[in-house]
Amino acid sequence: MEPRLGPEAAALHPGWPALLLWVSALSYSVSSPASPSPSLVSRVRTSYNFGRTFLGLDKCNACIGTSICKKFFKEEIRFDNWLASHLGLIPDDLPSYPVNYSDDFKTWRPVEISRLVSKHQNEISDRRICASAAAPKTCSIERVLRKTGRFQKWLQAKRLTPDLVQGLPSPLLRCPSQRLLDRVVRRYAEVADAGSIFMDHFTDRDKLRLLYTLAVNAHPILLQIFPGAEGWPLPRYLGSCGRFLVSTSTSPLQEFYGAPADQAADLAYQLLGVLESLRSNDLNYFFYFTHVDVDMFGIFNNGHLFIRDASALGVIDRQEGSQAASRAGENKDIFSCLVSGCQTELPSCDTIPEKQSLVLVCGQVLPPLLQAKFPSPVQEEIDAELARCGEGTRPDPEVLQAASRLKDILRPLRTCDPRFAYRYPDCKYNDKF
Repeated sequence: MEPRLGPEAAALHPGWPALLLWVSALSYSVSSPASPSPSLVSRVRTSYNFGRTFLGLDKCNACIGTSICKKFFKEEIRFDNWLASHLGLIPDDLPSYPVNYSDDFKTWRPVEISRLVSKHQNEISDRRICASAAAPKTCSIERVLRKTGRFQKWLQAKRLTPDLVQGLPSPLLRCPSQRLLDRVVRRYAEVADAGSIFMDHFTDRDKLRLLYTLAVNAHPILLQIFPGAEGWPLPRYLGSCGRFLVSTSTSPLQEFYGAPADQAADLAYQLLGVLESLRSNDLNYFFYFTHVDVDMFGIFNNGHLFIRDASALGVIDRQEGSQAASRAGENKDIFSCLVSGCQTELPSCDTIPEKQSLVLVCGQVLPPLLQAKFPSPVQEEIDAELARCGEGTRPDPEVLQAASRLKDILRPLRTCDPRFAYRYPDCKYNDKF
């Protein structure tokens, strides 16, 4: 049963600190809330039990992440007291929601809390784990996972190698290179940074947490190993705990489908640029989407576009090469089907075309953003290039050329003003922006 808000909310779990969060009445929309005023904060009285059951830590201490857990349980969790008492903290139909975050009661910043998998998927996962051990309806999830053959191999391993992740469902690990896996170990934020490619500084539970995360949803790992601070188009990773991820606040691209022409042109131009950087970058990794939807892309407050959900991103190492995926049915175990069908198969890495992400985005994401926004004949030119770019039967060079022409059309349609803070006022002095 989901916990409820209200004056009679349960007291905080003894001995567990808590993260101070403020949730506005607008938190159930997809808009990021503004920082609360001192007068509003003073009205916040209702406490809430962010307990182990809510976070998903009741059944599996191996569940994703530790870094944010200490902050989740630090002081007191508070909500604006004009929120309806009959509402639960996270409605089941919302994959994420915006909150304001503070760990000093003074400085607030907008962040986003996201479900790594849905409540329904978690229930399926728990049942599958117990069933794999011929256990009754309830069991110790961590104990069952510790006894698996895959985890026993992880315990003995000094280095994360391709054979240890074969059969996991994440596109990130479909055909991993040793270079990519070494990057995962070196940058895993839930353990002290040892600057090493070896897992000697990992405890048994650290290894189980990493394995569980990779098997459930690799999005938190991608945020850690390809951080936005280094120029990657991803939000900042603040931590994860139980079944939830905390990252910098965002607004979904879908909110901007009704935006004026210059803003629509700017966002479409940025998105095409993001896909270009995923195909060609200094580290020589080729990123591709296995599928897309509009909620996978978001906008920062400064107008900068980025990838909001990286769980559908596959990675191919062009520098080192990738180990071929196992044949169907090989290396499958309980970790292969925690949140998806055990028989789910991903395409072989050597069949992924250069055009794949462009075809998906041009065919599904950009048309509603750019539709009927511009005067003729510019609109006709945009529509024609979008159609070419989104046509999967065309050869790679034709799709790439159409995307390049579309960028050329969109570039002069963008304006230089403070609404686009991520490139203003640089755009006044440098045509690069």
